Amino acid sequence: MLKKLFAVGILGAAIAFSGCETTPSASATIETANLVQLQNRSWIATHIGNTEIKTAPTAHNIPSLQFDAATKRVSGADGCNRIMGSYEAGRDTLLLSQMAGTKMDCLDQNNVAPQFNEALAKVANYQVFGKTLKLLDRHGNVVLQFISPVQPR
Repeated sequence: MLKKLFAVGILGAAIAFSGCETTPSASATIETANLVQLQNRSWIATHIGNTEIKTAPTAHNIPSLQFDAATKRVSGADGCNRIMGSYEAGRDTLLLSQMAGTKMDCLDQNNVAPQFNEALAKVANYQVFGKTLKLLDRHGNVVLQFISPVQPR
């Protein structure tokens, strides 16, 4: 009887201690990988919705974003003005604060800046695949698409 009780006690302790061991879940691993790809790099806008953005490489304030992991701040340009704000990102969710920006008078014939800001206000999710970032609305529609340029070595 004592041997059975001792065996049950050892087995119970082994189960209890093994239950306390923490291993990273697949979800946490995916979230970390997504955040590493999203943050601390420059993203140059290529599309607003399905419309391609065409800007000259020498243009000032090309529509772009940068997500700073340390400060949880987002900054960039909307095609005319510099913009900034804060963000919260998860596995595939992205919540942007109301963006602040400069108020320059720009000669934008294509209305890129207002369209860019309107699209930013709709962002709820993101997808990162290598050097492509897609910002999606709450229905899963792509509202903005970006590329991360290759850095010279």
